[in-house]
Formats: sequence, C-alpha cells, structure tokens
Amino acid sequence: MLYLAVRGQAMPQRNRTIMKISRLIFISIAFILVLFSITTLINFNQSRKVRENANFFSISSGFIRQTNQLQRNILDMERSLRGFLITGEKYLLQTYDSGKVENNRIFLELSSFSPDNTSQQLLLNQISNSYEAWKQQIAEPLKAAKLSARGPAANVQTFEKIYLTEQLSRREDSLNTMMQQYFSKLRNAEYANREVNRDVLETSESQTKFISFALTALSIITGCVIAWLLARHISRRIATMVHLADGIAGGDYHLKLLDKSDDELSKLSQSLNDMAQTLLENILLLQRKNAELDQFAHIVSHDIKAPLRGIDNVVGWIEEDYGDDVPVKVKEYLGLIKGRIIRLENMIRGILSYARIGKEQNEKEQVNVLALVQDIRESLPAHEGVEVSIAPDLPQLFTDKIPLTQVFTNLLSNALKYHDKSPGWVRVYCVDFKDHVTFFVEDNGPGIAASHQEKIFIIFQTLLERDSFESTGVGLAIVKKIMMDRKEKIILQSEPGKGATFSFTWRK
Repeated sequence: MLYLAVRGQAMPQRNRTIMKISRLIFISIAFILVLFSITTLINFNQSRKVRENANFFSISSGFIRQTNQLQRNILDMERSLRGFLITGEKYLLQTYDSGKVENNRIFLELSSFSPDNTSQQLLLNQISNSYEAWKQQIAEPLKAAKLSARGPAANVQTFEKIYLTEQLSRREDSLNTMMQQYFSKLRNAEYANREVNRDVLETSESQTKFISFALTALSIITGCVIAWLLARHISRRIATMVHLADGIAGGDYHLKLLDKSDDELSKLSQSLNDMAQTLLENILLLQRKNAELDQFAHIVSHDIKAPLRGIDNVVGWIEEDYGDDVPVKVKEYLGLIKGRIIRLENMIRGILSYARIGKEQNEKEQVNVLALVQDIRESLPAHEGVEVSIAPDLPQLFTDKIPLTQVFTNLLSNALKYHDKSPGWVRVYCVDFKDHVTFFVEDNGPGIAASHQEKIFIIFQTLLERDSFESTGVGLAIVKKIMMDRKEKIILQSEPGKGATFSFTWRK
C-alpha cells in the first residue's frame, strides 16, 4: 500500500498486492509462454496427424492400385486361358503364367497393407480363396487337359468332356462374378476408410484452428492486460513519487511516502523519504544559520558602529581643543585614524548590504536604465582625467530597481576608483536580446590578470594593499551575489594594461 503523507496526514492511494514487480513480471511472462507452448504442442500434434493421414492416403492409394492390378491380372489370365483353349497356341499362356507369379506377390503386399481381422483383410481372403478355387479347380485342369489333347484321341475326348462340363456348369462365371463383387466391396471399403479419415482430419483441423486462435488471442489479451496492469501499477506509484518530488522542489519538505509494498519501487520511495528528510534538516540548519547571520548583522549595525562614532568624536575633540598646537606627526596619526574609521564604516555597510541580498522583497517597477546610470554617475566622486560615456539607447525595464542600482553603482565605482590613466574613459552600453539585455561597463584602466579574475569577486579580497588604497573588497562580491541570486551571468574580460570589460545579463 502506498500513501502520501502531507504534514502528518496520510492519504491512501490504492491497495496493492505485496509482490515484487520483477516476480510479477516473471509470472506473467511465464503464463504467456505456457499458453504459447500449449498452442505450439497442439499445432505440432495436428501436424503429426496430417503426416499420418498423408501416409495413410499414400498407403491407401497403393492398396487400391495393387487391387486394380490384381483384378486386371485375373481378367488377363482368364482371357489368355480362353484363347489358348480355343486356338491351342502356347504363347498365349505366357500372360497366364506371368499373372500367376505377379498375383502371388500382389497378395503378399495387399496382406501387409491390411491388418488382421479387418473388413478389407476378410474381403482379400475371400478374393484369394475364389482365385485359388478358380485356378486349381478350373484353370489348371483345363490347361493340363488342353496340353494333353495334342496326343491321342482319348486325351482330346477327355479335354472336350472337361471343357463341356465346365461350360454347362458355368462355375467359372460364378467364381468370376463373385471375385468382381469382392473387388468392388474391397475398393468401396477402402474409399469409405478414406472418407472417415478425411472427416476426422478436417474435424481435427477445425478444432486445432479454433483452439490455436483461442489460445493465441488469450495470450495476446492476457499480455495486454498484464502490461496495462503493470504500467498502471507502476505509473500510479511513480506519479505519487513525482508529486512528492514536485512538492520538495516547491519547498514543502514535510511530505513523506508511506509505502507498505515490498518491491523495487519501495526502495525508491525510501530514498525519496531520506532525501526529503535530509533536505528538511539542511533547510532548518540553513535557516538557523541565516538567523544567526541576521543577528550578527544587527550586532554589527548597532553595537560596532557606536564605538566607531565615539572614536571619531574623540578625534574631532582633540582637533578642536588643540587646534594648531597638535604636532604634525600627531595630525598624521589622527588622519590615519579617521581614514580607518571611514573604511571600517564602509565595510560594515558593505557587510549589511551583502547579507540582505535575496532577503528583501522588492516590488518591480518601470526603470529608465539611462536615467538610473546617469544618476549613479553624478552621485559618485569625480575622478580627474577620466570621462564616463553612457550610451543613449539604454532601455526601459520593468524590474527590481534596487539590485540593478547596486550592480551599476559597484561596477562604475570600481572602474573609476582603480583607474590609473589620464586621459581615461569608462563606457556603459548594452546589447538588446529577445528575453534579456546584456549590459557592458568597459574601461581602459590597469586591467586584471587572468589569475586574479576569480579572486576579485570574493568578499574582502582586493588586488592592492589596504594601506595604500581605501577599499573594502565588498563591492564586486555584492555584484556577484546579486547575479547568482537572480540566476544571471556576469563575465569579466581583461588583460593587464588593456583595461577591463564587465558584462552582465538582466532579464527583461
């Protein structure tokens, strides 16, 4: 069972059988394979029946062919014997004699075709008996008498007597008619067996087609149903996990999956729960650290500034009370103290500005960037010998004014403060794109070596000695943090002695 717990409230999704998905897939595939195996076995059995039927028809065709040959041989023997008896020509007996030999072989083959105690075998025995009776009782005696009739007259009379007796008794005709009837029955019985086998085969084929189609359709339907159930089973659980992930991405780290199934997806559910718990702990820790940082900024703003003001007041009192009586060296020291106080106050303001980035909700407004940059230029101290040129096509944007002001202020201040050439220049311009504007602040100042270009964006990092140049090392760090907070980009291109170009993107 899979639940989605939202802040302690469990919402049941659906009862599910506790079974590993891999095992369920294996059982499903095994069931389908069993159905296909049964279908294959039935088709194999049907093909065996077809082969047996084909073999039966081959044997049956041979049986009928030999039966017809036997019948023709007996008729040929009768005709050749009659011809010999009438004409006395011995060559006519060749057909009779060859028929006797061949008939013996055919009777053996026909006996091998038909099993014992079958109607065909009984008819074949009757034909054999009738044939032997005709041959032994009629044909052979007449043949022998005819051969003997070539001698004395008594032998001729004996042959004529036998022949006349046979003609009068018509026993030969009766035997021949009986044999023809047996032959007809034998063929009819064989054809009837063919029809029975054909009907059985057709019925078997029809049943096999139906069963094969039914099992194949059942296999396909079962496969589709199992695939649909598995897809539904997995997709629903994955959808619940996606809902959890979306909730976590949206900042709700209290979501939990209560998965009572014991399968592979349960491990993923547990991993998501562990991730949510880890994120919740880290977020709580980060919130505590941010609260401590805000408290620290408050202390810096109120508790450290007060002693600085006191020190500044004491220095002022010394200068007022002693006036020109203060020695030159002491004046130098007092000036040094004032400079340090100013730098420390600037650092405090920079720290407070750095700490507030991303925490203040600024309402968007229509900002004339050209007017904004011009105001910033006028508010900055003049730098002799350096001209600031501002492109007139700077756009109007509907955006947060304060972050954009901080970026331009720090970049322009940085360009003017560190400029070392006279005449020098600083240029501000932009390139307009569909969804954002890229602004450029370019100067022809001292430039920055590639090895130091990452360092200048780190808070309190400066390239010059602090005693030789009043700098807090916070300005560019504030710019970098604003860019990161807004998911914008800032790029520095510079070489020593060739100036520097800061470019940054700003979404419209």
